[in-house]
Amino acid sequence: MSYGKAVRDELRVPTRELRHAIPQVYAGYKELHDSALAAGALDARTKELIALAIAVSKECDGCIAAHAHAAVQHGATPQEAAEAIGVTFLMNGGPATVYGARAFAAFREFYDQRAATDRTAACQQPAGSERGIGQANGHRLIRDARRPSGVGNKQPGDF
Repeated sequence: MSYGKAVRDELRVPTRELRHAIPQVYAGYKELHDSALAAGALDARTKELIALAIAVSKECDGCIAAHAHAAVQHGATPQEAAEAIGVTFLMNGGPATVYGARAFAAFREFYDQRAATDRTAACQQPAGSERGIGQANGHRLIRDARRPSGVGNKQPGDF
């Protein structure tokens, strides 16, 4: 069973319909969402892992899917996700073992999907690109870890 993509797909249409019915509320929520998850003393990856753990505690499958996906997009590892989820066991007891397993399955689903995409992209690079050949400074381009590609393009509540 999918706890990531399937949940997001299931919620996509009703969420969009509700967002169209109350756009001002969603606009306010987007501001709160963006402010709360912006990098500061804690980086965005850590904040998404915290949000994932809270989603487990709140037993919210949609929240789990959204924050598992965002944590992967911000570079979280499966071990980091597992440890964040483990804290919920302490704070929530038995229900956290159920929703924690769902959260870890959702995280792994998105993590494995991204790893497969990264492998495919690496296979499609021209010969020599792994050494930075052809780059103006001779170095490989490194993506800014604070702003991974594809992050920040969705509205809060988008699944």
